Amino acid sequence: MAKGDDIQERLIDFAVRVLKVCDHLPASAAGKHVGNQLLRSGTAPAAHYAEARGAESTADFIHKLKICLKELNETQVWLQIASKSNMIAAEKLADLQSECISLAKITNTSITTARASLTPAKSIREEDALPYCTDTTSQPSVINNQQLTIDN
Repeated sequence: MAKGDDIQERLIDFAVRVLKVCDHLPASAAGKHVGNQLLRSGTAPAAHYAEARGAESTADFIHKLKICLKELNETQVWLQIASKSNMIAAEKLADLQSECISLAKITNTSITTARASLTPAKSIREEDALPYCTDTTSQPSVINNQQLTIDN
């Protein structure tokens, strides 16, 4: 089993459980609204985690994991809304809510670990730090680090 496969599998299982919950929400306007939101946020973390695993850099990995975490946090809110509005009995959602919190904690820990592995030089590429940096020696003017210099 490759690194991250276990979390990926848990996120997929979580998404499947969310799908099943959505199938049992009432057909009312409120039930449909909560169901649609829950479908989106509850199934997205698995896909975002898969994207993070294929990230092009540590910064990209962190960015994609942060999106995964945001979706898990949103899912937790929608599960609370479904529970508090009695769309589904609270005891039926307790395990799913617990898994959501657990997955969010794991994701947050992964973000923290990945951030710690970044050195200042790796965290921001030099060209990303200079938003208007153009090095064109063939042109008479060069904008570098937001300052205009005239070449003679």
